[in-house]
Amino acid sequence: MDFIKQNAFLVGLVLASGLALVVSLLRGNGSKAVSATDATLLINREDALVIDVRDPAEFATGHLPNARNTPLNKLDEHLASLDQYKDRAIVVCCASGIRSAKACEQMRKVGFAKVVNLSGGVGTWTQAGLPLSRGKA
Repeated sequence: MDFIKQNAFLVGLVLASGLALVVSLLRGNGSKAVSATDATLLINREDALVIDVRDPAEFATGHLPNARNTPLNKLDEHLASLDQYKDRAIVVCCASGIRSAKACEQMRKVGFAKVVNLSGGVGTWTQAGLPLSRGKA
């Protein structure tokens, strides 16, 4: 008890950070992030669909093999055509993982059950030494 009294500030700081962690875990951000290795496993083992939400010019510079280009700003328009994949594993990617996290959240809200975000995006994919395809969608 003496320790707690003498270090009330530190104890309060620990409790506040623990509470913030619990709240963020409960709230979630709508997307589960996976590494390039885990994304590869999903693609190879579960035949995951890959959706790249970058704009067409970015997509043309290099994308994951067999990825579909569906820019984030047009995702709502394309959700109906993706409806048949609601129960299939889907890996969503972009340049850094920020746009794809937003896309995952949108997709989860409309019932996509197995959608994951490629953590770090295409940059992480290339850093892992994994191949890219080039060209238009």
